[in-house]
Amino acid sequence: MQDGFSFKIEKKISHHLGRAGVLRTPHGEIETPAFVSVGTKATVKALTPEQLKSTGAQVVLANTFHLYLEPGEKTVQRGGGVGKFMGWNGPTMTDSGGFQVFSLGAAFGLRQSKIVNKTHHPASRTRHPSSIEEGIRSETLVKIDDDGVSFRSPYNGSQHRFTPERSIEIQHALGADIIFAFDECAPPDALKEYQRHAMARTHRWAERSLQNHKDLSAYSHELARKKSQALFGIVQGGRHEDLRKESARVIGGWEFDGFGIGGSFDKGDMGTAVRWVNEILSEEKPRHLLGIGGVPDLFSAVENGCDTFDCVAPTREARTGSLYTRKGRINITNARFRKDFSPLDKECECYTCKNFTRAYLAHLFRSRELLAYSLASIHNLSFFIMLVKNMRQAILDGKFVKFKEEFLHQYAQV
Repeated sequence: MQDGFSFKIEKKISHHLGRAGVLRTPHGEIETPAFVSVGTKATVKALTPEQLKSTGAQVVLANTFHLYLEPGEKTVQRGGGVGKFMGWNGPTMTDSGGFQVFSLGAAFGLRQSKIVNKTHHPASRTRHPSSIEEGIRSETLVKIDDDGVSFRSPYNGSQHRFTPERSIEIQHALGADIIFAFDECAPPDALKEYQRHAMARTHRWAERSLQNHKDLSAYSHELARKKSQALFGIVQGGRHEDLRKESARVIGGWEFDGFGIGGSFDKGDMGTAVRWVNEILSEEKPRHLLGIGGVPDLFSAVENGCDTFDCVAPTREARTGSLYTRKGRINITNARFRKDFSPLDKECECYTCKNFTRAYLAHLFRSRELLAYSLASIHNLSFFIMLVKNMRQAILDGKFVKFKEEFLHQYAQV
């Protein structure tokens, strides 16, 4: 791995791919498995860095696409890099901007996620490419070709261009500890022919990303800046076993410092796709699952060999009053919570649960008070982070399978 980075496995889950380890970065260690907080625009919405730290967060992931558009990577660079710019002194990551190819392209306006039901009917593919030649439809904000991506800003309609080289250049300027190769994330219900084409394009882009990263890193050392960043290659292939395995062999064969697992999955069967990949990728390098789903998915990801994973769900759902508890998720705006003076979750030790009642949180949301978003986000992030921390301890204690069974049984009670 790059100077300043190392990854050490401390203990494995018996008869599974999962493990507990330590990922060392220039800005601190990450005890894995670990949940990565998403700070899209160099901020975890509604939280100060101090509040974020109180949740147990170890690492923050920011969005290359959005920071490029506003305030611009040069501004972030002049501010000392994404960590210093946002007042966060721990490890940081930036994604490649590749997911925006998906969200502004064929799926624009459809509010689709990376996870699709197995029973999804092909007839619903009304705006997705039916062939390689068709590509991405003309009415979308993005155009993909083999060299890169042209897109219009969703903010003001201005024209922009991303290539693998440009993505890496931007991420070097943003200065995160861990960065990702530029990739194409095809829509989850795109036909297999297109998934194969997108995967092959991702591989070509990965090779170009790796070369530009090496060139920029060497230039940085020549100027005595000695900026050290780890580059992760991204595995794609959609929901198809043969494509996933092919992608893992290709990406795993190059000199990446770690790996990202991206793309789309079948709902309820994400663990299988992750296992296909992690059985092939080097065991000695860290693996990050991009944009994970719900609580059961966390267990599947850990069990099948992922070390870190990010998701916007904790804070996004917090802002709508959807809050996690040990017995399942609740909507705090429901009438039954208006006079419920118990803690949100009796077993939770976060700032919100130790100091406020369900009735007070219900009042804040019903009154549309801004404090509601902060308190809810603190709790949801704490819930995810502590859950994964407890998984880590269960691995070290040799009790992961038992912990998983007991937790998911209790979680399903609501």
